[in-house]
Amino acid sequence: MLPLLVAILGLSVLGAVSLGSSRIPVPRVAGILWNGIAGGGGGDGAWSAGEEAIVLMIRLPRVLLAGLVGAALATSGVILQGLFRNPLADPFTIGVSSGAAVGAVAAIAVGLPHRLGGGWVIPVAAFAGALIAAVAVYALASIGGRVPVLVLLLSGVVVSSFLSAIISFILTVTGESLRQALFWMMGSLGTIGWRFVPLLTPYVLLGGAVGIGLARQINALVMGEETAASLGVDVERLKRVILATASLLTGAAVAVSGMIGFVGLIVPHSLRLLLGPDHRLLIPASFLGGGIFLIWVDVAARIAVPPSEVPVGVVTALLGAPFFFYLLRRRRKEFMF
Repeated sequence: MLPLLVAILGLSVLGAVSLGSSRIPVPRVAGILWNGIAGGGGGDGAWSAGEEAIVLMIRLPRVLLAGLVGAALATSGVILQGLFRNPLADPFTIGVSSGAAVGAVAAIAVGLPHRLGGGWVIPVAAFAGALIAAVAVYALASIGGRVPVLVLLLSGVVVSSFLSAIISFILTVTGESLRQALFWMMGSLGTIGWRFVPLLTPYVLLGGAVGIGLARQINALVMGEETAASLGVDVERLKRVILATASLLTGAAVAVSGMIGFVGLIVPHSLRLLLGPDHRLLIPASFLGGGIFLIWVDVAARIAVPPSEVPVGVVTALLGAPFFFYLLRRRRKEFMF
């Protein structure tokens, strides 16, 4: 299954790069990419300089960024679902995304990108906000050195609600920066280019590797904390590592792309229906599947209403809200007292 997902991911990159306002045939895209990797001098007339610029400088970095963000959010979602033992959990549950949003919106509101002269300011501010939110959630949930899962979940809800109120206040008093802040909060991959691909890659690969390494322990945790402890798992340490890994992945993704929801909900649960609950397979499959999913969602956002572009976060919300309702209906008996 994993080699199949790798192949689908590779084909998705080629297909997504070929699609847009001006369609470039997949064989030509493959030739341009191979020429770029091999360091060739040109296409000998097989493609134009404009097509090469579109592929290498505009579409390819956007597609790669979509794959990285999707992989980060889906991996974060699957390990959080293992922690909470609930498929309704996702990266936005623990308040990290709201923290990132506060950092980014505050930076935009006070004009830091213009004062410091760089597009790097918003991602740095967002990542700092995500880390502060994660620390706050953990501190609230910690009781005598232990972190009960239910208290952790409730702490995430409380912190997220509080941060959402701060965001609303900032947007209320913001003047000219309001449009930029709102567009960032809706999630977008359109104006970033190459500059954040190498910045995001190590965080996503590190978080994915840690998540895959935790698979056996998460399998034990899903059977209950007492069972996991009897199998030799340090449950409290595992909770901290899962929360830190999910925060790293979500914070890094939201920092460069804005608020893109429901990826961590849709992808892991869909793959769980296909592959079963074993996290040794489910986590790497979610890593690959999240990249595939967001690549094609971004394609839909680009070509849905030409020449305009729909924010990616809007598309995922349109897909994710009905999916969440479906999951809630299926599991409603678990929430009856």
